[in-house]
Amino acid sequence: MTHVRTSPFYPQSNGKIERWHKTLKSECIRPKTPLSLEDAREVVKGFVDHYNNERLHSAIGHIAPKDKLVSREKEIFAERDRRLEAAREERKLRRQTAKAITNKGLTK
Repeated sequence: MTHVRTSPFYPQSNGKIERWHKTLKSECIRPKTPLSLEDAREVVKGFVDHYNNERLHSAIGHIAPKDKLVSREKEIFAERDRRLEAAREERKLRRQTAKAITNKGLTK
């Protein structure tokens, strides 16, 4: 990791932190409207915990950063694939059952 300094008053050069600030404002500060500095600190603390441990991030495959950090993505993706395959099989069986019922009704 390297520390890179950006130009002052030029947010385009520091997009990731600017995106973090936008997310913090739109998902935390504005909806909760803290009334004091202490209240704001508690609200932000809770949001940061949620952001790092529970919130799914599209940039890392819709998993939480905590799961990525402890290398659980393969396990999570395998479980998702298993559930998707089970849902596909269930839909296939329902379609076959519905088709059989429809065909049985037509032959009467």
